[in-house]
Amino acid sequence: MTNELEKITLTEDPACQTRTSHLDLPPLLGEESSESRRALHVSETIIAATRDWLEKAVIGLNLCPFAKAVHVKQQIRYVVSAATTEEALLLDLLVELRRLQDTDADLLDTTLLIHPYVLTDFLDYNDFLDTVDIAVAEPEFNDAFQVASLHPRYQFAGTQVDDIENYTNRAPYPTLHLLREASVDRAVDAFPDADHIPDTNIETLQKLGHTGWEKLGLFKTV
Repeated sequence: MTNELEKITLTEDPACQTRTSHLDLPPLLGEESSESRRALHVSETIIAATRDWLEKAVIGLNLCPFAKAVHVKQQIRYVVSAATTEEALLLDLLVELRRLQDTDADLLDTTLLIHPYVLTDFLDYNDFLDTVDIAVAEPEFNDAFQVASLHPRYQFAGTQVDDIENYTNRAPYPTLHLLREASVDRAVDAFPDADHIPDTNIETLQKLGHTGWEKLGLFKTV
């Protein structure tokens, strides 16, 4: 998550500097710690991998006919959550839902909330989706949003873990995809065969096969 930093003004009084020199002060602006730089690099790497997957798999294979437009218009927000607990992730989810609510759709249409440090087990992730549904149904959101589920070990009911159809929802990292109901409705109205998208995706992946998927040069999912 991006934090706003307040501007800090330091006195140049040598006496004052002497008195405060023993304090454990945070690094000055522009003098990021190596830990902060590493964290930023990791987040950038995670976002780059997610964007690569979106371009090559979701858009490239046309798994979601609606994705290209918001991608081209740069209306997708990618955010990496530092949460390591479900409680912290829920707070991040609420923050991002409120951001969507408060931002014009022309500027921000959808959000990919990536959470690589929590719910890496798919069954735990799947259970957490009940909590997500409760959060989205809060009165403050006025039925304006829905959340789609993406996970590197995604598995549909009735399938085996290695079945290729599971890859339609396999992202590089556990991810909650926040969508505006109004945008989904418009996209479905503009796409007459929207109900057939899941079946079409399964056919596409079955033709592609595991070998074809690996040639996309993406991530290892299992």
